[in-house]
Amino acid sequence: MRSEMRELLSLPDVEKLSRIKQNGPSYRIYPGAVHTRLSHSIGVYHIARRMLLSAVSECTSLPLTETGINSFLTACLLHDIGHFPYAHSLKELSPKTHEEIAAELIMQNEELNAGIRKTGADPFKTAAIIDTELPSDDAEISFYRSVLSGTLDPDKLDYLSRDAFFAGVPYGKQDTDFIISSISYGNGSIVLDEEALSLVEQVLFSKYMMYRSLYWHKGVRSATCMIKKAIISALDDGIIDFSDLYLKDDDEFRHIADRYPSYAPFSLIEKAEHGILFERKAMKNHDPDGCLERKADDIRKRKEAENEIYELLKPGYSSLKPYEVIIDIPEPISFETRIMIRLSDGRIRETENDEIIFSQAGKLFSRNLRKTALYLPPYIANEDAERAFMEADRG
Repeated sequence: MRSEMRELLSLPDVEKLSRIKQNGPSYRIYPGAVHTRLSHSIGVYHIARRMLLSAVSECTSLPLTETGINSFLTACLLHDIGHFPYAHSLKELSPKTHEEIAAELIMQNEELNAGIRKTGADPFKTAAIIDTELPSDDAEISFYRSVLSGTLDPDKLDYLSRDAFFAGVPYGKQDTDFIISSISYGNGSIVLDEEALSLVEQVLFSKYMMYRSLYWHKGVRSATCMIKKAIISALDDGIIDFSDLYLKDDDEFRHIADRYPSYAPFSLIEKAEHGILFERKAMKNHDPDGCLERKADDIRKRKEAENEIYELLKPGYSSLKPYEVIIDIPEPISFETRIMIRLSDGRIRETENDEIIFSQAGKLFSRNLRKTALYLPPYIANEDAERAFMEADRG
């Protein structure tokens, strides 16, 4: 890594990533999963650089500029600087995406802006590569966006292998060397050799297994939804606002609750922090047309459905608090399979719908993964929770 790039790592808004765990509360289930977003960001930079070098070796006349390349590599290093603590616990609550926050930081923070220029990158190009909502008709920016957020993007290649390694699970590791050696440049995009298509299926199946075993493990979901419930309650009650959540590391986020010791829902954060997790008492496959989902899919309206379940449970459990009834609905996920491939005769085309098994199975896998679940304190009897859950789902 060039010295100018290394200097970016010492800037406060970047160095902060060393104090944000990549997988949030997952370490409560997988104790080794304490790696940070900074190490992930460096990994994304490293893989992206190798991908560009591989493309250059196959095509010496790439229509890319030095400023554009520096902007892309800087974007890879900075793509998570707007990320919230605790993985995706807070993502669903914010009116801004972490990409939008990152782009604003890059454009508005003078120290960061100057550091980016020192690398030979353009701050606007860097911001536009990260935040795809920023308007741009620059073909080079479009190319870099497709690399950073594609089917075989460096972000996914790093986090799957890194998360699997630190969690100690065998599912996410990728043959990154083979993937990089199988890509080239053509028709304005990254192109994969046809004989390497199995790599796409491997990556997508790894993503499925990592969601199944790690990201959406019931214990991880418990900690996630407890933290989310505490924060949305505080937002609704006017205890905090969104400005209290932005640009915090894990410790700074925890101190938000410390400032309001008498606010009862914040006890959920303390419990999650100490591994005192609620149990998944009832569950069903997520159904967008289901009665419970129609009431609870919108996280800002979910409290009404939770209160309905609370009222059903309250007669038998006088110590139960309204904020301790939590409906958990994970965010939608997709299994992107579109990629340009190079045929043995040199022609380039996009993959067809039935060429990669995940193009057919992706929706099925997503439905199988995504559950609407009810989390409650352990003392609530399973049969009572199931009965209230089913009653709420009936209407």
